[in-house]
Amino acid sequence: MLKILLSGACGRMGRQVAALAAENGAVIVAGVDVHPDAGCAFPVYPSFSMVQEEADAIIDFSRPEGLPALLEYALSHHLPAVLAATGYQEKELQLIGAAAKEIAIFRSANMSLGVYVLQSLARQAARLLPDFDIEIVEKHHNQKVDAPSGTALMLYDAVKNAQSQPVFGRHTRTEKREKPEIGIHAVRGGTVPGEHEVGFYGPCETVLLTHSAQDRSIFARGALKAAAFVATQDAGEYDMTALADHMLAGK
Repeated sequence: MLKILLSGACGRMGRQVAALAAENGAVIVAGVDVHPDAGCAFPVYPSFSMVQEEADAIIDFSRPEGLPALLEYALSHHLPAVLAATGYQEKELQLIGAAAKEIAIFRSANMSLGVYVLQSLARQAARLLPDFDIEIVEKHHNQKVDAPSGTALMLYDAVKNAQSQPVFGRHTRTEKREKPEIGIHAVRGGTVPGEHEVGFYGPCETVLLTHSAQDRSIFARGALKAAAFVATQDAGEYDMTALADHMLAGK
């Protein structure tokens, strides 16, 4: 079985990964969490420096500020890593790019294969409907810290062109919508796992592409698939496109 070191082990997503590991051909050998929980079925350490167990890959569902310590450990042990945290800034992306020269790193703002399909369809629709106005709406639970979501930004990247201008909400804006605008809107409330909609609004017709997550388990399953994939790859940066191509090739 694939041996996983789980970062963010005691968070909601970490617990989902642990619960689904066995049925996805993996075992959690240890976890890292700034708030260790003795109730886990595997040892959990407050820092990577304390980890003794051997692993085949790291899955990370923690926070961006923990990235430097994670990459330092991954590089020193030559471990591939699946980075499922969101909210990375340019400095973290530079660290990831540098580390990927030595180890395999899989990074996606959303680990759902369904969201990857949404992204692909949205990209195609943007090409086929160049004169349509595009608006992106995302909804998440009231505990989510970053806004807009990493997935919404990923969808924006899929539909934008050289003239596109992101508009984050329209508070205080009193002028009419400009053609290059792509609206990005965030809703926070309740326990919503995640909903994303990309709307294409044209003359006399509307096309809506949506994805709704009914349970966080879809992200855990995706992360475990990504770990199995990246554990077999050479150094470099990988994403859901690489995983999808791998699956379509029947590998």
